[in-house]
Amino acid sequence: MPALAHLNRVLPGLQPLLTYRAADWPHDLKAGLSVAAVAIPVAIAYAQLAGFSPSTGLYASILPMIVYALAGTSRQLIIGPDAATCAMIAAVVAPLAAGNSGLYLSFTIALTLLTGIFCVAASFLRLGGLADFLARPILVGLLNGVSISIMIGQVGKVLGSKPEATRFFRQVMEIPDLILKAHWPTVLLSIGSVVVMLVMPRISKRVPASLVTMLVAGLAAYLLRLDQMGVALIGPVASGLPDLEWPDLPFHEIGDLAGSAAGLALVLFTSGMLTARSFAERNGYDLDVDREFAAFGMANIASALSQGFAVTGADSRTAVNDANGGRTQMVSVVAAAAISLLLLLGTGSLAWLPISALGVVLLFASWSLLDMQVFRRYHQIERAALVLGAITMFGVLAFGSIKAIMLAVTLALLMFIRRVARPVCEELVNVPGRAGLYNHQLFPDAATIDGLLLLRFCGPLVFFNANHFRSEVHHAIARQSAPVERVVLDLIPMTHLDITGIDTLERLDSELAARQISLSLAGRQIEFERWLENTGHPDESLRQRAYPTMRQAIRQWHGRDEVSSSEDGEEIKAD
Repeated sequence: MPALAHLNRVLPGLQPLLTYRAADWPHDLKAGLSVAAVAIPVAIAYAQLAGFSPSTGLYASILPMIVYALAGTSRQLIIGPDAATCAMIAAVVAPLAAGNSGLYLSFTIALTLLTGIFCVAASFLRLGGLADFLARPILVGLLNGVSISIMIGQVGKVLGSKPEATRFFRQVMEIPDLILKAHWPTVLLSIGSVVVMLVMPRISKRVPASLVTMLVAGLAAYLLRLDQMGVALIGPVASGLPDLEWPDLPFHEIGDLAGSAAGLALVLFTSGMLTARSFAERNGYDLDVDREFAAFGMANIASALSQGFAVTGADSRTAVNDANGGRTQMVSVVAAAAISLLLLLGTGSLAWLPISALGVVLLFASWSLLDMQVFRRYHQIERAALVLGAITMFGVLAFGSIKAIMLAVTLALLMFIRRVARPVCEELVNVPGRAGLYNHQLFPDAATIDGLLLLRFCGPLVFFNANHFRSEVHHAIARQSAPVERVVLDLIPMTHLDITGIDTLERLDSELAARQISLSLAGRQIEFERWLENTGHPDESLRQRAYPTMRQAIRQWHGRDEVSSSEDGEEIKAD
């Protein structure tokens, strides 16, 4: 039926739920309750981080999970609030709201809606490949910068003193003053929370440490009446499920929000896809990145409609799902139902949660995001990756997440353009005991063939690198100790030739001929002939000096014009 097939394309998770197997239910029920146990304290803590009430964090954890279960292609991924997205939301919305809490929530919901719309539009345009473009070093730098800024932002909460600075570097300078003004009952409660967070994983890895920490801290606050000692508590939490309503878009701020929403959409999709792909590979199935883009967008639209904020794939909750044997998207449905039940029946106990305990939970969550060791690896393997990661990290601390990402992406684009515009031109040599041709730089002691220069241009030959190509060939000739009589160019890595590339080859041929050097081409013989035809070049001289393989070009140089048909099919591999 066409209608059902279209519905399955739009909601690929619907069919597995309609044909749900009873044998999966015990596993999914256990995993769903475990996910809810982790999601509840984390959602409350992240809502606190972003400047919202606890109920807003819980709202963002219900409908988005259900929508993603229907629209996503991952069986394990859990959608929900995330530290990086919450920090980005606060950085974008706080200056626009100017301290007005009503505007703050309104702008956040509008930002979330726009982010979802951008994700859905990107899916229609098949831009799922953008997940591959936002380089891993940029994401590492982003998460490191966000985790450091979050940890510094929790210092005042765990000490019970009120910070005044809002910029990162001023916050760091303010820490000694916060320590001097520390509220000691709050400090003792924070120390106790740290102890619980450290001890619980050693006692049981199945019981969420954050949940136990909040339960213990809330119980201590209730029994000891810590609020009367000046310990800050969350206070009353609104009960009941959120009303579903279309948010009002602040059209006078739509320009500022749209740019930030585009950046936020790219970040939350890319970071979520890293989590989704890792668990898909672990469990042996594939993802549809374009469908995932749409699913992330639909989840964020659902969050905006239910008065929540931007959500993405949550690595900690996804790991809990996988560790507890979750098999299908039903895990998200069970977790959402459990959180809904809490909002309907049990919000009274949440009022006793100390803010310092939330700060400790956020400190540990942020610490888990921090990965400084990877910079050492980047330093050893690829300096450009180190530069990208470091610029993103320090950019987040200095300018905020959105600006840092835009700066890093711009830098990555420039580096990409530089690599494409300036491909390496390698000199190839034979290595004794090895079959094939190799880069001379890897084997500097290998002998060259007198009079013959073998070159490999590692990229397309087009208008923006044609002059660079000519220059590299002339420089390679100048480096030779013996006179060069023939240059053989390997066309295998040259994936494309445009009209400028053809003209450049002809110009180079004329320049070399003036120096008594002949130019030959090897590989891609058929493609080269078609390139000549498509660009309308009648000159047959280059065509006559094009060989199917490097082997034939080298043998012709040694005077072996006759090559058997069996040898014609053999290729000297260039490694």
